[in-house]
Amino acid sequence: MEENNDNNQNNENVENVENVENNNIPSEELTIVEENSTEEEVETVNNIKIANDAVAMYVGIAIAEIPGVYGMSGALAGITEAISGKRNYTKGVKVDVNEKTVKIDVNIIVEYGARIPDVAFEIQTKVKKSVETMTGLKVSEVNVNVQGVHAITEKDEGKEEE
Repeated sequence: MEENNDNNQNNENVENVENVENNNIPSEELTIVEENSTEEEVETVNNIKIANDAVAMYVGIAIAEIPGVYGMSGALAGITEAISGKRNYTKGVKVDVNEKTVKIDVNIIVEYGARIPDVAFEIQTKVKKSVETMTGLKVSEVNVNVQGVHAITEKDEGKEEE
């Protein structure tokens, strides 16, 4: 009798796996929510909830790959990054997700010698493509705010030589 019960459970598990693989999951079961998000921060797109922090992470990673960007500007995030020792990709990124669109503001520090309009255009292009591809949201605007320029110092040159 127990063996029969185990077989029934196994059949249900196999059926559930097949439903997942075949995308036969009811839409109300598909929910993606960032771990530390509040209900107010979470927006819905086709019954999939994407937190502002999740979108901000895609933005930060896309910006980190762009030449001419020294770093992101954000005081509070900089403190937590220094304490934890981990890179915070959402530092300097503000995301406002609506029904199906997203507005993005980024605060950057450019490297000395980089042409600011070129860097800003590259950020806008790459961020828009990344967010739209990864989330399915339409990016309505990407505002780039240049907060400073990082000048190369002797201290920085010493690090590069090592």
